[in-house]
Amino acid sequence: MQKSINILNKKARFQYEILDKYTAGIVLTGTEIKSIRNSRASITESFCEFNENGELFVINMTIEEYIYGTYYNHKPKAERKLLLNKRELKKLNKEVQNTGLTIIPLRLFINEKGYAKLDIALAKGKKLYDKRESIKDRDNKRNLDRIKKNFK
Repeated sequence: MQKSINILNKKARFQYEILDKYTAGIVLTGTEIKSIRNSRASITESFCEFNENGELFVINMTIEEYIYGTYYNHKPKAERKLLLNKRELKKLNKEVQNTGLTIIPLRLFINEKGYAKLDIALAKGKKLYDKRESIKDRDNKRNLDRIKKNFK
């Protein structure tokens, strides 16, 4: 049995307010999927954009070069096409164009069939005071859990 790959974008939930989630496939080459299976990828600073043909691409996603790849190796920061239904693409494109929202990747994983998938989200950027509020809520929850633990 192969180990499960689950690469997260931990900064996303702190910097953005998540409105809607989708799961998209990714178009990859052979050395790219091999690097992902070795957990040699990062989606921390990446985002998604539409091109002029209405196709969705993930930008700034880093997949390190495969160590056993020869001259067939890929570029680490190349744009990679995302695969979604036409209806989903139109809806996302309309939301991004009209309301100025952003599409960000949340999680890169390999499903049961062995295909690489990317969980993406339609998100709105948080203001500084929203981030402070998130930190305060997290601290309060931690303190509450600590108090509950002491009484058990």
